[in-house]
Amino acid sequence: MRATVHPTEDGSRVITAARNLLGSCPCAVEEREGEVVIRSSDVKCLLLIHDQLRDRHVRDAARRLMLVRRVGDDLNLLFNRQAAFRGVVALCASETESPLGPIVMDIRCERSDELIDWLTAH
Repeated sequence: MRATVHPTEDGSRVITAARNLLGSCPCAVEEREGEVVIRSSDVKCLLLIHDQLRDRHVRDAARRLMLVRRVGDDLNLLFNRQAAFRGVVALCASETESPLGPIVMDIRCERSDELIDWLTAH
């Protein structure tokens, strides 16, 4: 997961927004010049996203977005940064949908079809 940190932003708030999407799963946080990168190989990091897609009744729209943003076994998801800061999972169709730029989650999975099915299961 990665997000740009603009000069006018507090990097800790960007980290908080990204961590809000992952819940309490173990991950490594790296702050770089103008960017925050969070890495994890724990599938539990996707539980909060799974639960919110179900609870907010946006699974069908999320599934369509995921299928469009999948390339082979790689899945690239964009999340609205302001919504994430409030603890809300809101997928974006493009980078322009989040005014400060999205939080980008890159997922590598050998069975991306199964992952999408699980994330958007009814």
